[in-house]
Parts: sequence; C-alpha cells; structure tokens
Amino acid sequence: MFKTRIFPVPDPQSLGRFRAPTSDSPTASALDHWEAAESAPGLDAVVTAADHIRNTNIPVGFPTETVYGLGADATRSGAVRGIFTVKGRPLDNPLIVHVCDLDMLRGLCDKELPAVYRPLIERFWPGPLTILLPVSETARYTLAPEVTAGLPTFGVRLPASPLTRTLIRLADVPLAGPSANASTRPSPTTAQHVVDDLSGRIEVVLDGDACGVGVESTVVDGLCNPPVILRPGGISLAELRAVPGWERVERAYDDKAHGGNAQLDCKIRHIEDTLKPRAPGMKYKHYSPKARVVLYESGKAQAVPQEALSQDIEREGRQAAILGLVRTGRWPTLATNLEKTVAASDGSITAASSTETSKGAVYRLETYNHPSGPKILEVDLGRELSSIAHGLFFALRDLDARGAGVILVEGIADDSDDMASAVMNRLRKAASEVR
Repeated sequence: MFKTRIFPVPDPQSLGRFRAPTSDSPTASALDHWEAAESAPGLDAVVTAADHIRNTNIPVGFPTETVYGLGADATRSGAVRGIFTVKGRPLDNPLIVHVCDLDMLRGLCDKELPAVYRPLIERFWPGPLTILLPVSETARYTLAPEVTAGLPTFGVRLPASPLTRTLIRLADVPLAGPSANASTRPSPTTAQHVVDDLSGRIEVVLDGDACGVGVESTVVDGLCNPPVILRPGGISLAELRAVPGWERVERAYDDKAHGGNAQLDCKIRHIEDTLKPRAPGMKYKHYSPKARVVLYESGKAQAVPQEALSQDIEREGRQAAILGLVRTGRWPTLATNLEKTVAASDGSITAASSTETSKGAVYRLETYNHPSGPKILEVDLGRELSSIAHGLFFALRDLDARGAGVILVEGIADDSDDMASAVMNRLRKAASEVR
C-alpha cells in the first residue's frame, strides 16, 4: 500500500509552449517541438511526477482535456505492467500512447507518417483524437509489447493539455495513458475521482482542475479503406468527414445502435485472434458505477410518459432503498407528482475544486421521497450535449457515492453527427440493462 498524494498544479497553461519552427521545410510544423517552462506555479509537482515515471514502475495520475489518465513509460514493460496491475485491466486491452509533440511522434515511426493522417493532425491536434499507426521495431522509441496487446498497430495522440505535454517532455518518453480509474468503473474527470478508485495503489496524482471534454478521445484507423472510427469520442463523425481524405469514414465499433461494419477491407487487419480489441473500450463492459444502470434508448425515453416512468421507479425501488434518475432534457421532472423533501444547498454540484472556472460539471440535483418507499436522487444534466458529456461520468460517480442501488438514465438521440454517439456508446457499455 502506498500513500497517495494529490499535487495541485494551479496554472497548467504556464507550463510550456510550442517552439516556433526553425526550418522553411514544407514538413515543418508549429507542433514539432514542445518546450517545458523553466519556472511556473506547480512545475515542481510535474517534475516530481516525471521523475516517478522515469525511475519507478508505479504509474502516476494526470489530467488531460478528456479524462484523467494513468501514465507510465510506454517503452518499459515493467512500467506498463504497473498500469494493468493498478487498474485490474485485462492484458488484451491495448493502451493509447501520448506524445508531447510531432518530433516525439516521429520517434515512434520507422517511416514517414502516413499521408492520410496529415490533414487530421493539422485540424485536430493537439486534441481528443487518437490515430492508429504500425508498430515499429527500429524506431527511436520501441514500445513495450504490453502497450499494443500483441497487435501490429498502436494508438497515439497529442493531448491538448499543456500539463500533459510538459509531463511527457520532462519524462522524455512517450506515455502510455489509459483512464485513471479501476477497470470497468466510470472514467475520472477530477483528481479526487482518481484517488477514490486508486488510493493506496499509486503515489502521485497531479491536479490540474476538472477535465474540459468529459469523454475520451475519438480513435480512428486511417490504414483501412475506407478509414474507420474505432471508438467515438471528442471529435464527431461530421467533423472527420469534413477533412480531405476522410469523407468516407465509417463507424467500426461494436454498438447496438449503429452496428459495426465487420466487412470493411482493412489492409492491415491480419490479426488471428479476432476477439482482441483494436482500440481501448471496444470489448469489455466499461464506465460502470457500482449501481445497476438501466438505460432507456432515446426513442423509448422520449415515449415514456410520467405515469409509466413512475411505475418503473416504483418497481425498481423495490430492489433499492435509494434510486438514481439521470435526466437529459425530455423526461418531465418528478416534481409533477412526487413530494420534494430536500434540495442541494446551492442547487448545483460541481466537479471542479474551484467553482470560478467554467470547467466544472454543473447539474441540478433534487432529492425526493416516493410514496412507495425509495428515496429518489434526480440529476438533470440539461439539454446541451456538451453539458451532458461533461457531467455524465461525474453524475454516475456522485450517485454511487450517495448510495444509489439502481440508476435509471434517459438516453439521447445519437443518429446525428456529434458527440452524442460517444455519450451513448459509454452509456451502453455502463448499462446492466437497455430498454
């Protein structure tokens, strides 16, 4: 058992900058080299975490713009195995590699970056997009085999968080970084979430405030024809299709609402074990709170009248003394026919340690007594997709902490080209039952 400590980093934006290109070469980019600051508030904490990554096999918790990650040196097997041990993660679930700049990305390749990715990098990096590349045995950085789970490709991204990029620069190695939660649990969006799951298993958690996106990166494979989305996330299908060379990109993840196109002709798909996930989040039950989650698909959620919803609440309430209800804008509030007894003191819950930032996940929480018995905790995430995505994991964790045994979740329509696909993909993986 370790003593887990949170190290605040109060001003992540001051931790470094991209150095201006020094060459007139057509391949020169403003993202070529990230420089760490010589001094900045919280820099000592990042130095401590980087030293930990270089010199131990114990991963560190760190914030990104998507969710909090659990980072280790991606080139050392002992360090990478530490991630799997801490999370309780299956060894056949590959890890995403994080780099601080394009120079480090080139150090993972033995040839030029495939041309299909260049317009994506120009448009979306740094940001919540992961690309698949062939594994190299001769590149400057050799990935530990545990990173790829035996696959011929690996996922890599350049995160938008200056804190993450500076951590990688100071560690001077690519960072293997899955979400910093116990395996199958909801992804963490605050430093405290990391401690809630992993206290005693790791020593260092960098606190750079709440995450701004709230769901993980979109994972794409451009080595296929047509290119595919392996995991929905912070970049939408419509945004990808607006990029030259990606007009025909398709979904290829296993999702009941969309289905995956298993017949896509991927040139590098020569994996004997077809059960191996090609990207994180494709295979296993994931994002789940301790409570039993019942998800109403968007069409059904829209059609559930108040009376029928009350009947479902009463039926589920027989199995749980405390029942959670997550609204996303269409279900009527329970105030129409239930007696409200308690309300949150300020009418909102925030994920951020400071409510002065706009990054905190804010939502309505009302507490009711139901005539048939269960206490009902009603969370309203609002109608805006950004607020739903931002508050989803925090709300599931919050209801867990308040003792909910069952959580009913109102699904959202995900047939449009936006982050709704990512939200519903996570909810379907979290759900014990889909109605």
